Amino acid sequence: MTSAPTTRKKRANGVESRQRILDAAVEIAGERGYDGTSIAAVSAKCGLPASSIYWHFKDKDDLIAAVIERSFEAWLTAAELPGEETGTPLERVTAMAGNVAKSLVDAPDFLRLGLMLALERRPTEPRGRTVFLQVRDITHRKIAEVAATLFPALDQAAVDTLTTYAIAGADGLFVHREVKGDTVDLVALFELHAQVVHDAAARLAEGRR
Repeated sequence: MTSAPTTRKKRANGVESRQRILDAAVEIAGERGYDGTSIAAVSAKCGLPASSIYWHFKDKDDLIAAVIERSFEAWLTAAELPGEETGTPLERVTAMAGNVAKSLVDAPDFLRLGLMLALERRPTEPRGRTVFLQVRDITHRKIAEVAATLFPALDQAAVDTLTTYAIAGADGLFVHREVKGDTVDLVALFELHAQVVHDAAARLAEGRR
């Protein structure tokens, strides 16, 4: 009679432990970077033994990859184009950009750690870097779909160019906030960037009519 409740409790405890480990890894990696992050440091931060961490994650690289994936999932939820009831295409893309910026303020880990790993070259590529590059491909496809939806007159080459520009600009704004700190209004900057990209797309689309 007690097996089901006991199983549920163990499962809940396992989920809670995993979240504690990921939260600790985020703090350690944010302070020390990839190389400075260790299972021992994460263990000390979260208060769980190393054996518990290894039960959830194969090694440090697996842990960092999980941090990137968890943060990206939060971003992915925010990166949805609002419906037509939101207003004009400009209003829709501006609202989307604001939501994306808010998600990065709340959960910046995938982009912060991912950019660190993406800029490094190692003899053996960390899984975290591989995961981040996969995440970038998903991001590119998602933004490209938005551009194609709002500006159907654009060909694939123009959509890809605009998408690359949009992502690169967002990266730069994110890095600027990382350097300057919380005084930077990332939401306002992302909204402005979205408006610039929208206007560029509108001009390209007009030229193809």
